[in-house]
Amino acid sequence: MFGYILPDKPYLYLKDDTLYNSLYCGICKSLKKETGQLSRFTLSYDMAFMSALAHNIMGVDVTIEKKNCIAHPIKKRPIAKTDEISSTLASLNVILAYYKLKDDVLDENKGNFKSAVFKKAYKKAKKKYPEIDLTVKTCYGDLLKLEKDNSDSIDIVADPFAEMLKKISTLVFKDKASKYTENLVYAIGKWIYLIDALDDYDKDIKNKNFNVFYNYYKCKNYFELISKHEQDIVFVFSTIFVMISENYSKIPMKYNTDLVANIIMRGIPSKTKQIIDKGKENNG
Repeated sequence: MFGYILPDKPYLYLKDDTLYNSLYCGICKSLKKETGQLSRFTLSYDMAFMSALAHNIMGVDVTIEKKNCIAHPIKKRPIAKTDEISSTLASLNVILAYYKLKDDVLDENKGNFKSAVFKKAYKKAKKKYPEIDLTVKTCYGDLLKLEKDNSDSIDIVADPFAEMLKKISTLVFKDKASKYTENLVYAIGKWIYLIDALDDYDKDIKNKNFNVFYNYYKCKNYFELISKHEQDIVFVFSTIFVMISENYSKIPMKYNTDLVANIIMRGIPSKTKQIIDKGKENNG
């Protein structure tokens, strides 16, 4: 996805840091197995979180093995063993990365080479998980229409991406999905879309790309946006944090509880503060 879902490292137990990295490596191994070596370059840390969350919700414990990997060929590292969850998430990662690259082509006329390189991996993932692919394709289409219409509604524009992740979660979690898991993933999806838009504010203005915060506030740069509207933006994200917290508290967690709690309750707010704070730096 986008790489924003990260732990709050200073408050992360050593055991959970090891688990988090092993889940990341496990998805990487699954990528090679499911869609080929090159697809490993699409991996983001978001999928390590999704793996921890999915294993937890589905009640499947993570088996960790010590193995060599392409990035560390000499010393063995703890790596989560490939299972059905990691295989599904590997293919999901490729499908999301492929549509993100297509979106980059439309936005900035770049990514043509990358999308061509990963097309073979995407076709493998699509063949195995057609429902996931259709969900991503449909929701990206809804998002593209809103962007073409130059919508200035923050809630409406964020909805297709959030809805996409919610629908995918029901496919991944299967019979363990509930209204609480759907609402949780929806809120996280909304956060991902909006934090990405906030982070890319100046870049989007420079490249004349769609940005819902610019459409709504019309500020000439990120420094001006945060200087004038920080309180409003903090409120937008605070409502998302409430939705995340309320639904997370209602989901039974069996494994990896400390890791998932750290990311959801500390990592996401911490990343938001970091991105808002960078707008307070006077750009001259």
